Amino acid sequence: MRFSTAVPILVAISAPPAVGQLNSYAKKAGLKYFGAATDSPGQRERAGLETAYPQYDAILQDTDEFGQTTPTNGQKWLFTEPERGVFNFTEGDIVASIAAENDQLLRCHTLVWHSQLAPWVEEGVWTPEELRLIIIEHITQLMGHYKGQCYAWDVVNEALNEDGTYRESVFYNVLGEEFIKLAFSTAAEIDPSAKLYYNDYNLESPGAKSEGAIRIVKLLQEAGIRIDGVGMQAHLVASRAPTLDQQTAVMESYGALGVEVALTELDVRVEMPINETSMAWQSEVYKNVRVLVSS
Repeated sequence: MRFSTAVPILVAISAPPAVGQLNSYAKKAGLKYFGAATDSPGQRERAGLETAYPQYDAILQDTDEFGQTTPTNGQKWLFTEPERGVFNFTEGDIVASIAAENDQLLRCHTLVWHSQLAPWVEEGVWTPEELRLIIIEHITQLMGHYKGQCYAWDVVNEALNEDGTYRESVFYNVLGEEFIKLAFSTAAEIDPSAKLYYNDYNLESPGAKSEGAIRIVKLLQEAGIRIDGVGMQAHLVASRAPTLDQQTAVMESYGALGVEVALTELDVRVEMPINETSMAWQSEVYKNVRVLVSS
C-alpha cells in the first residue's frame, strides 16, 4: 500500500513557536511531509510594509514544522478567473513563492469545485460544448501558470453528496459525470508531473460516500485517465469521529486501487461545553491519526 509513505496532512497553524518539529517527526515516521495551508502571509512585508503577523510567518516558514504549504483560497476559481478569460494569480503566487523560497512542497487547490465559484460560471446558462470549453480553458490557464511547481492538484473537489450520489452543480447538471473525466484528462495533459487528486470530506470511514469516491477513481481508471490520489479532508468531531479500525479500512480500500491517500485538512472539533471528557476524546482522535499514518 502507498498511503503509509505519502500521506500529507494540512493543519491550522495555532501553536506558539518552538513547540515541536512536526515535519521532521513525520519524515522520521516515513511520511512524505507534514504541511499547513495558508493565505498570503507576509504580503505586507513583501510590499515594503511592516508585516502584520511576524510570528505566524516565522512558524509557517520553519521547515522542521512544515514541509509543505497550499493556498487556502488563492487558487480557487472565484479569485483566479473572476471574469471569463480574465485571470489573476496574485494570491496563489504569494503562497507559491513562500514554498519556493523555503524549499517546501506546494500542494495546489483546487481546479473544479462548486463552491467559491465565479458567479459568471455558476449563473450562466451553458450548452455542454460551452461548459467543456470553459473547464478546459480554466484548467489550462491555471495549471499552466503553476506548471512544474505543484506536487499535487486537487483536480475535482467535493463532487459527492453524503449518500454517495453526485452533487448537483453547474458542472454536473450540464455535463453529468463527464465533467470529472474532462477535468482529470485536461489536468493530466497540462502538467504531467503533478499528482492528481479527488478531494472530499467525510471519506474517513467505509460507507456510501467513500464508495462514491471509489466509484470516481474506478470511473477514471476504466477510461484510461490518470488519477493519483484520494484526499480525505478529515474534518472530524471528537465525540463521533471514525474509529482507528474504520479509518484503516477505508484507507486500505483506496490504497487497493493503487492510489495515494492524503489527509488534506485535518481538524478535530470539540462540541461545547468543553470539559475533560471532550478534551480526552479529541486527544484520542489525534492519537489515532498518528497511529494510522505511521503504520
